[in-house]
Amino acid sequence: MSNYLISIANHETVDGGIIHDPASKLKVRVFDVLKSKFKPSKGEMRFFVTANDEVLAFETKGYKKHRELLILQMISWYCSYLGLFEARIYPNWP
Repeated sequence: MSNYLISIANHETVDGGIIHDPASKLKVRVFDVLKSKFKPSKGEMRFFVTANDEVLAFETKGYKKHRELLILQMISWYCSYLGLFEARIYPNWP
């Protein structure tokens, strides 16, 4: 599995950052659905993750027909980073 980069602003938590893939330049934004308002952007791909009491939304930023597998790998890597080993990924709101 590849390594990705995470950028987090000072005012954001870990579950409010952006995952970067240096090779493809794809970015995936992370939203904590229970703590923040998530409004889907047109033309972007999105996935949702549930694990324990967490509900996260992942949305691409600058999507240009990247492979869906790459996006899922980025989400899986991020969930492992957070320690959400029982995470389930959904293509639609669960």
